[in-house]
Amino acid sequence: MSNEKVCSETPLLGDKFPDVEVVTTHGKASLPKDYAGKWFVLFSHPGDFTPVCTTEFVAFAKRADKFKAMNCELIGLSIDQVQSHLKWTEWIADNLKVEVPFPIIADGVGSLATKLGMIHPGKGTNTVRSVFVVDDKGVIRLMIHYPQEVGRSVDEVLRAVKALQFHEKNHVALPENWPNNEIIGDEVIIPPAADEKTAKKRKEQGGCYDWWFCHKKM
Repeated sequence: MSNEKVCSETPLLGDKFPDVEVVTTHGKASLPKDYAGKWFVLFSHPGDFTPVCTTEFVAFAKRADKFKAMNCELIGLSIDQVQSHLKWTEWIADNLKVEVPFPIIADGVGSLATKLGMIHPGKGTNTVRSVFVVDDKGVIRLMIHYPQEVGRSVDEVLRAVKALQFHEKNHVALPENWPNNEIIGDEVIIPPAADEKTAKKRKEQGGCYDWWFCHKKM
């Protein structure tokens, strides 16, 4: 029964991000309320002062302006105290010459991490490398979970936000690694035909490999 309860409470794609009050390196915040009208990426890391997490934070920090240009904010999280976060970002600035411009949630008792399914029962209390992309209406649009042992690709997170926003604006599907797909480049996918007449017409027109695989330039 307890496992069923945990699963049912873990948000799914398309769900509203849960209303929570958090403590961060930039002060207290209310999610998603304080980010109304903006997209945000919430990403967790296993712990401060760890090598893989440090490489990820440097990558996120260096790309923060690119996210901001898409009306998207970054928020970090781990089950560490805020003082640990502050000392770690200070170390990054002093030793790697990179300023971390975004807040980091101090989820000391793991309540938010547990609510979002960021803690693997076989990995102790450390969070896995989760990514949640939340849109400007507070809806969860993407979730990615990496194991503790493998660093994530920040460029992929950036690409995914760009693709989600493009879909939102144009209501089209995007191919693998868009806008750099190996087959159709930066073109987009046209929804498959829904009836025989349209399917037959699709076969005769350009920009289609078949009735179910058509693409176009935007």
